[in-house]
Amino acid sequence: MSRPLHPHPIAAHAAALRASLPAAAALLLGACASAGVAGNALVAGEEVRFQGAVTAVDLAPWAYDGNARVTVDRDEGAPVVVELPARWNLCRATGIGSASTLAVGQRVQVVGTVTPQTHVSVCERDTHIIRRLP
Repeated sequence: MSRPLHPHPIAAHAAALRASLPAAAALLLGACASAGVAGNALVAGEEVRFQGAVTAVDLAPWAYDGNARVTVDRDEGAPVVVELPARWNLCRATGIGSASTLAVGQRVQVVGTVTPQTHVSVCERDTHIIRRLP
């Protein structure tokens, strides 16, 4: 049996699609890598300062010596999870005493260090804080 002179239309489209996949993948990866960059990106290891509104409070991890998590919708930038240690005696910060009374809707000021998970730890330095704003 002989091959047709012209490839099937679907085969031609499939070949064109395969040829464009590397460019499409590069475009998508670039978009993913830059998501959240505009507007105060969080960089692991850097100290950050911001204000925002509390959108979630999860103190349950304290029951097993884990870090409680307070999600803050930053005024400038994407929301961020602020980690609060279960063992306050190991915490260097002095400005987080009322953290366990935080509630959704309250406005807060945060100073802390960005973790590798792009959360913020408010316990590494004595200048770190999470406090309610008036």
